[in-house]
Parts: sequence; structure tokens; C-alpha cells
Amino acid sequence: MTDSRNPQAEQMGDESMARNLAHQAQAIWPQEQHLFDRYGLDGAIEVLDLGCGTGEITRRLAVRYPQARLLGIDILEENLARARQAGDAGGRVRYARGDAFALDCADASFDLVVCRHMSQAVPDFPQVLAEITRVLKPGGWLHLLSEDYAMLRFPATDPAFDPDRFWLDNAVAFLQSIGCDGRIGRHTPALLEQSGYRDIAMDYVVVDTLRVPRVTFAGIIGAWRDGYVEPLARGSGRKPGLVRADFDRMIEAIATPPNYVAWQVPIASARKPS
Repeated sequence: MTDSRNPQAEQMGDESMARNLAHQAQAIWPQEQHLFDRYGLDGAIEVLDLGCGTGEITRRLAVRYPQARLLGIDILEENLARARQAGDAGGRVRYARGDAFALDCADASFDLVVCRHMSQAVPDFPQVLAEITRVLKPGGWLHLLSEDYAMLRFPATDPAFDPDRFWLDNAVAFLQSIGCDGRIGRHTPALLEQSGYRDIAMDYVVVDTLRVPRVTFAGIIGAWRDGYVEPLARGSGRKPGLVRADFDRMIEAIATPPNYVAWQVPIASARKPS
């Protein structure tokens, strides 16, 4: 994958992203894991975790599917090194460096492809979706978590700060500046339909201060702050100190009861026609 296809390589390989993936898994997986019941898969299936990062979800999938063989692919070797340190589930899990735009996998190889927290991070995601479709078996399932930064809701407790505008004017603007879609969550069902998928469904995991420990939720936003202040400042034309201060306001809002904060996380699922 060229730099133009991986414009967030520096942020994705940073220590803050490893922290973020751990917090996100803790916040999202307890609700997300039940969605896999829909696929009706069991036994010695083949599973691809595309954009696996540090393997947080690959490991959980190995528990969810105790007879499956799993391949975790990521473009960054430093993430894969962290993933391998956590073991290979008795030889059932393998990690490999690979390019999501040109997978080194045979056609119709996998019963299930899981792709999480990646679609907003790459330009021209439909090209990646075409590769996913190629390697899925006929009748196979795609599980696709696509972030949408306009689905974060913070209390407007400071008249001088509009948290809704923050995500649009900073995160979405930055992603647009590098050719990525910061609101791809809402665009995902249409992409799946255009790609010929069937049985398309959209579910939402709600990461909020009632369902998720405040320290975990604050950890997600804090990790974003630590990895993205400078890029968001460049994308928005603001000073880094101002972007950091806005992040700190939101972290404080999460940490302070009885404030209510919510992030709706879109998860699409669809089946490749048989």
C-alpha cells in the first residue's frame, strides 16, 4: 500500500493507537459480539480480520469461533508485532502484513471477513470493498464497522465550545483533506448495495456513559487526542493548543457525572450472493 493509500500511517502506528484499539474493544465488543449470531457460522470456518491492528478483535474472534482458522492482515508491522505477542490460539491464528487494496489471498477464500475501524482511514474505500468481495466465498458474510464522526454527542456545557462543530470542523475536515470519508458509517449501506451484497443490515453499538465505564470512554478520546492533535490542527488550520484544549474539554465531560456522552458506532453486515 502506497503512502497515498495509507495517509494515516504515522497515527496508526503510534502507541496511542494501540491504546485506543484496546479501549475501543473493551467498549464495543460486549455489545458487538452478539451480532455474529446472525451469520449462522460454526465449525472449521475461514475468517479474515482485515485491518486487524494489534489483534484485539482477532483474539476475541478466535474465542467466538473455537474451531475457526483466522488470518489477521494489517499494513503496519509494528501493530502485527504487538498482535503476535498475545499468542496464536493454538496455531489457529496467523498474522500477515498485507495491502487491503491488493490482498494476497485467493478468490473465494473466506466464510467471514471482519473489517473494523478501517473504512474511514483509507481513501477510495470502494476499492478495498471490491477486494473483500473477491476473497469472500459465495454466501459468505461481511462484518463492517465504519466510524462516523458526526455520531458523537457531548453536552454543550460551555457557551464558547460547540462539541458537535468540533467533530465536523476538525475530524471530518482533516479526513476530507487526505481523501478519506469521516462520515462513511452512514454511507456504508449504499456502498454494499452498489457492490451487489444481499441481506444488508445496519446495527449500532452505543458507547455511552451509562453502558461503558467512564474511564474507558475517556481513554478512547484521550488516545485520539494524543495521536491526532497535530493532524487535526493542520486539517482545520487551527493552532494545536486549541485543538488539544477542545479534546480536554470533552474528556472532562466524560469523566464528570452526571454528564451524559454518547457515540453511536455503525456496524453494517451483508452477505455475498451465492
